[in-house]
Amino acid sequence: MDLGLEPPAKRSRSFFDPDEDLLDRRPLSGMEKLPREIVLDILSRLPVTSLVSFSLVSRSWRELARDPLLPDAQLQRTASSNPFLLFHCDFPIRNNLYFVELSAAAAAPHSRSTAGSSGSGSGGISSLREFHPPFWKTMSEFEVVGSCNGILCLSDSLYKDSMYLYNPFTGYHLLLPQPKQYPNHEAAFGFGVDPKSGEYKVVKVVYYTKSTSAAPRARRSTYQLSDVQVLTVGGGGWRSLGKAPYQIACRPSGAVVDGRLHWMTRPRRYRPARPLVSFDLSEERFGEVPIPETGPLNWCNYQLMVIGGSLSAIVYCYHGRIEIWVMRVYGERDSWTKQFHIGAHVPKSLKRHKPNLPWKFCRSLTGCRVRALCVLEDTGEILLEYRARALVAYDPKKGKFRDVLFKTTPNWFQTFVHIGTFNWVERIDHRGY
Repeated sequence: MDLGLEPPAKRSRSFFDPDEDLLDRRPLSGMEKLPREIVLDILSRLPVTSLVSFSLVSRSWRELARDPLLPDAQLQRTASSNPFLLFHCDFPIRNNLYFVELSAAAAAPHSRSTAGSSGSGSGGISSLREFHPPFWKTMSEFEVVGSCNGILCLSDSLYKDSMYLYNPFTGYHLLLPQPKQYPNHEAAFGFGVDPKSGEYKVVKVVYYTKSTSAAPRARRSTYQLSDVQVLTVGGGGWRSLGKAPYQIACRPSGAVVDGRLHWMTRPRRYRPARPLVSFDLSEERFGEVPIPETGPLNWCNYQLMVIGGSLSAIVYCYHGRIEIWVMRVYGERDSWTKQFHIGAHVPKSLKRHKPNLPWKFCRSLTGCRVRALCVLEDTGEILLEYRARALVAYDPKKGKFRDVLFKTTPNWFQTFVHIGTFNWVERIDHRGY
C-alpha cells in the first residue's frame, strides 16, 4: 500500500472523522457477523499498513478497526516484531518524513565486502514512502522528540512554541498545550509512557536566563537558571517540578528503558566524566545511573540507545573506532559490558561526496558522526547511520560492512526506529483539556 503520495485533504484530527463522507455505504459482509474476539484475533495479525487499507474499505469495517482493544492487541502481536525506519529530513528548508519496513534493511541487496569496505547491489532496492503531516502548514519545521507505541512527539524547531502528538500511519494528531516560555533558553525533551498508570508524558528541561538580550550560543555558562516541566497527556496543562538537579545535554532523550528517560550530562572543562542521568516517569524524579568507575564511559563522548531492551551506549573512540557497551542488568554498575567493537569505516557514498555537514545536523548530533540505530534480528547486523547521510549494516561476526540503500532517500536525514501501530491520539488524550 502506498501511503501519503498525495497531500491529505483538510480535516480535523484524522481521516477517520465520522462526519466525513469518505467511504461508500454497502451491505454487511461476513466480517461484521463474526464474534468480536475472532475479529480482534484476525486484525491484530495484520501490519499497520494493511489495517489502514482495511479501515478504508467501508464504514462498517472502519468501525471494526476502531475497536478500543485493537491497538494493544496489534502492538503485542504484530507491531513490535515488524518495526519501521523513519527518515526525518529538515534540509535545506522543508521538513519531510519518510518510512520503510526495517526488514527491508536486512533484505537490502548487497555484495559482501571485506572489513573496512562496502558494496551494494542495484536490483530489488526498496523505495522510501513519504508521510504528509496534516499540521505541516502550522509547523513546517520540527524535531522528533521521541517515539512510543506508534505515537511520535514532535516539537517546533523554528519558533519553539508548538508540540504535536502524531500517528503517521493513521494521520491522528493532537496539538499539546504550550509550556511556559522564556526569552532566552535551550531545552532537553523526553517522551514516554508511565508503566504504572499507562499515561503518556512529555518532559521538557529548560535552561534559561532572565536577560532579554540574545545570549551567545557558545557560552553555556550563561544559562544558570532551569525549570523542569512535565505534561501528562489528557491530564491538564504543564506542571513545574522546579530546578533541574543536573546540567543535561540539550537533545531529545535517546533511550527509554524501564519507564525512565535517559540523558547524558554536559561536559565540563575540568571534569571529563559525564554522569548518566534518568527521569522516572512514574515517580517524576531524577536519578543517576551508575557507570563503570574506569573505562571509556567516564571520559569519552557517547550516544545512548536501546539494544534488546537494555540500556546501551555507543562510545566514540580515537581514529574513527566505536564501541557499544550494554548494561545487562539495569541499575547495576558491574553489569556494563563491551558487546561490540567496530573499526573505522567510510561508506562508499561518502567517499564519492564529501560536502560539509549542514549546521542543523551539527547542532542536533553535536559532533557525533555515527549513530547506532538497532540490531537487525534477521541477520544479527548492527544498523549504523554515518554523518546523517548513509546507512550501513555491520556484521560483528565477520567484521564486514555493507551499504544499505533505498530509492528516493533524501540527501540528509536522521533515522529513527518506529513501531507502527493503529493507536489513535483520542484514545490517549481522554479529552482532558
